[in-house]
Amino acid sequence: MPKVLMIISGADSLTLADGSTHPTGFWAEEVAASHRVLTDAGVDVVFATPGGVRPTVDALSLDERGGVSAEDAKEFRTHLDNLADQLARPLPLAQAEAGQYDVLYLPGGHGPMADLDSDADLGRLLNDAQAQGKTVAALCHGVAALLSATGADGTFTFAGRALTSFTDEEERQGGLGDNSPYFVESRLRQQGALVQTGAAWSDTVVRDANLITGQNPQSSVSTAQAVLKALGAAN
Repeated sequence: MPKVLMIISGADSLTLADGSTHPTGFWAEEVAASHRVLTDAGVDVVFATPGGVRPTVDALSLDERGGVSAEDAKEFRTHLDNLADQLARPLPLAQAEAGQYDVLYLPGGHGPMADLDSDADLGRLLNDAQAQGKTVAALCHGVAALLSATGADGTFTFAGRALTSFTDEEERQGGLGDNSPYFVESRLRQQGALVQTGAAWSDTVVRDANLITGQNPQSSVSTAQAVLKALGAAN
């Protein structure tokens, strides 16, 4: 049975550009929809967070204020409720080994910008996954978590790789705007990634060999399906 390590932010707040604190966490759809697609196909999904802390769902991701319909919010909430026991006891990232998994999967929400983007344990995992040819998948703001991975010379591990992420346009339209601590798309470009974006809020997935990235919450199902395709090619 293929095994996926779904790495979720442990942050519940984010310091904004103006120094204020903004409540955050993981985005419900990106975890719930991805998990459903993967497990329905028979994939074993293990959750991990920095320090093994229980992750916090971003309240906006279960609310029409976050662009989520009441019907969808109910579906995501129900799925997450069914995962409550697993989410309460995630694997500490420091204990994770890339060789034990077929895929590292990084969903978003703004949380990764507060912890995963600079997490040394995650950087180690991503570098090991790259060296072993494992699939690495990231979604929306979760793509910012890739920034944790650098080589011995400090070069971004994913420089020169084609990928997508939550776009600067989307951040301005429906995110934190200019109060965001940084723009994920711009930061990735600055580090040498070859960012490819679709229209704002479009279902967009980019695959570059073992690297699979999705642009936004609307890309959750397609990103998980791309992972299944990669697993099918490798198993």
